[in-house]
Amino acid sequence: MSQLNEATKENLAYLLEEIAKKLQVVNQSIMDPEDYDLKKYDQLKLLYDVLQQKEQLSVSETQAFVQELATIRK
Repeated sequence: MSQLNEATKENLAYLLEEIAKKLQVVNQSIMDPEDYDLKKYDQLKLLYDVLQQKEQLSVSETQAFVQELATIRK
């Protein structure tokens, strides 16, 4: 998806889906696109970009990403 720089609901849903896969999120309810504001899209995109650069995540890194997601949620 080359148009991820654009803050749309579709892109937001895509980012959350990919982040959930990378973080191996069990509780999918925290990844509901309705719980995220498009105004904070850039923060979510930054998280996505960082995750895409990592091969593997340690437990503490995963927890840090989940905590960051919690601060971005509405």
